[in-house]
Amino acid sequence: MIVEVWAPRAERVSVRISEPGRMGEGGEWTVPLDPREDGWYAADVPEARPGRDYGFLLNDAEPLLPDPRSRRQPFGVHGPSRFYDTAWDWMDAGWEGKGLPGSVLYELHVGTFTSEGTFAAAIEKLDTLVELGVSHVELLPVNDFNGEWNWGYDGVLWYAVHEAYGGPDGLKRFVDACHARGLAATLDVVYNHLGPSGNYLPEFGPYLKSGHSTWGDLINLDGPSSGPVREYILQNAAMWFSEFHFDALRLDAVHALHDDSKQHILSELSERVELLSETLGRPLLLIAESDLNDPVIITPRADGGFGLDAQWDDDVHHALHALLTGERQAYYVDFGSLSVLAKVLTSAFLHDGTFSTFRGRTHGKPVDRRSIRGYRFVAFLQNHDQVGNRAAGDRLSELTTPGLLKVGAVLLLTSPFTPMLWMGEEWAASTRWPYFTSHPEPELARATGRGRLAEFSRYGWNTSEMIDPQDPDAFFGAKLRWDERSEAGHREMLSFYRELLALRRSHSDLTDGHLDRVEVEFDEVQRWLIVRRGALVVIANVGEEDRVVSAACTELLLASDPGCAIVDGGVHLPAQSAVVVR
Repeated sequence: MIVEVWAPRAERVSVRISEPGRMGEGGEWTVPLDPREDGWYAADVPEARPGRDYGFLLNDAEPLLPDPRSRRQPFGVHGPSRFYDTAWDWMDAGWEGKGLPGSVLYELHVGTFTSEGTFAAAIEKLDTLVELGVSHVELLPVNDFNGEWNWGYDGVLWYAVHEAYGGPDGLKRFVDACHARGLAATLDVVYNHLGPSGNYLPEFGPYLKSGHSTWGDLINLDGPSSGPVREYILQNAAMWFSEFHFDALRLDAVHALHDDSKQHILSELSERVELLSETLGRPLLLIAESDLNDPVIITPRADGGFGLDAQWDDDVHHALHALLTGERQAYYVDFGSLSVLAKVLTSAFLHDGTFSTFRGRTHGKPVDRRSIRGYRFVAFLQNHDQVGNRAAGDRLSELTTPGLLKVGAVLLLTSPFTPMLWMGEEWAASTRWPYFTSHPEPELARATGRGRLAEFSRYGWNTSEMIDPQDPDAFFGAKLRWDERSEAGHREMLSFYRELLALRRSHSDLTDGHLDRVEVEFDEVQRWLIVRRGALVVIANVGEEDRVVSAACTELLLASDPGCAIVDGGVHLPAQSAVVVR
């Protein structure tokens, strides 16, 4: 087997190999690698066989370092790597993939989705997602991080799959199981920073450059010797698509990718993935999380954009959340009115060159409503960030009424955007989902808790119910309670979400994504909103009094409250209810 590694900062590189679990017990093989061009070292090493453990020695010095491209880390990020046979007996030969139009994403964290917290246990729940009516299952990052549990954004070995979840074999079984049920598989990947523990990449080469983002040192995308660093990212993305058969990647916080190269890394990535899609014969999607409110992310490369398929739209979330909860602190300050909701439903962004009070400056750029389809924006009522980055990790079901929860679901799932649900949202799960970590290093553990407390205090959140991220209860208490789906209240919400998603699938007016065909009318005083989507009309009463809203309609397709009814000249809506009519 050829063993190779990019290590331009080393003068000598050797690979040390042992039988599984025997590293350090004697009997290892230590083989020097030959220097190649551009800082690479490589050799054909007969002792390198799948299943054996290995690591690299730089300049003949300890400690033994894991492979930056390791596929498996059975002993964690500080231990040796294990040679892994990437061949796999896939069962999805007939899988043709799924595009974005008409899709519904379902975001989940493997460790808290089930009590077991594994890929195998998650497979057992996939049929429930099919029954719900979603099309894409989106996993929070599964690449290797230090500790047993974590959100996944502290990854330091981007090619390895976290062992506690089931490792690379478990992940492949999960993707195969998704495809067998007609579900597309999406993976959250983090290319903008590395975690604080177990990052040995700088020992090998200049993976980082001077400067910091919110989350740590900047990745070297444009400095000296940045070419192999960029390839490290580009080849990693290709690995998830080709070796693991994922259908889409969600790119974390692309606004933290500082790149002054002639071709931005996002543009190069979309170009590579487009070619790979042609080779594999199925759609491969790139979805960006971006704080920029800039359509350049999804503008074609030929028109000067980055050419990605979609981007998250926080403004839709903020408009809905602030309206339903009344919260106005921190980044919700400009949101909450029906006029704001009307703007985001028709223009995608509230801040599209307007003044952002939270930022203290103008922010964003306008979306061309005629050329850019709404399904290229991923919208949500809740997600891991908007729940987990609250001080207590409280879900929307704790912050508003059951009636307004249903109103929010109607407005999201009939919007022109690609909706995404957060695990458990469909039954108004009672479990909180706070920030949690399991850093073994005491000082890092303490610093994490202090940092979160300072952040929450600065944003005006109530920190009285905040749990220490290092407290095991933060993790174990976040696990979904699947048995509550059959309980009163939860059962009705689950049924309502299923009905809503079935309605969305059955009416093309709700999935065409034409922003310029969305018409919104509202009354800020009487607290009603009308959204016209082709032949369908969505009417919501977010006030505390019953209303009769004038609207020409002939059939009631869906109602969030049994008191909703078509009357002469309009629709009767009880307080905090919504309907879909035609």
